[in-house]
Amino acid sequence: MIKEFRDFIARGNVMDMAVGIIIGAAFTAIVSSMVADLINPIISLFIGGIDFSGMYVLLGNGDFASIAAAEDAGIAVFAYGRFIMAVINFVIVAFVVFLLVKAVNRARDAAIKKPVPVEIVPASPTELEILMEIRDALKKQA
Repeated sequence: MIKEFRDFIARGNVMDMAVGIIIGAAFTAIVSSMVADLINPIISLFIGGIDFSGMYVLLGNGDFASIAAAEDAGIAVFAYGRFIMAVINFVIVAFVVFLLVKAVNRARDAAIKKPVPVEIVPASPTELEILMEIRDALKKQA
């Protein structure tokens, strides 16, 4: 059983998956920072600094100044604003990932040397074909 486990781990696809997960986690941090620190502030300029995450409906009794205060008091909260922000962030992250993948693919394609197109030169006629043409031309003259 240990030998089977060792063989399973040693397979290339398992190692590739592990590397992919590690790189993906690091990439997630980069994209999250790009969205939170660079893109969201620009978007907030256009929408007037509106933060949807504070929008909620209490599902219990009481009057609270913030969603955190209601949650700390143990009151059920329908936090639809957090959902809206999660959707907006998802769309932004998906678009940023799309742009990054597109840039990486473009850079990879530029790095790969494209083969030089080879001109196809028609083959010259063989000796037999020339002789047959001469024969046919002589028959036409006679």
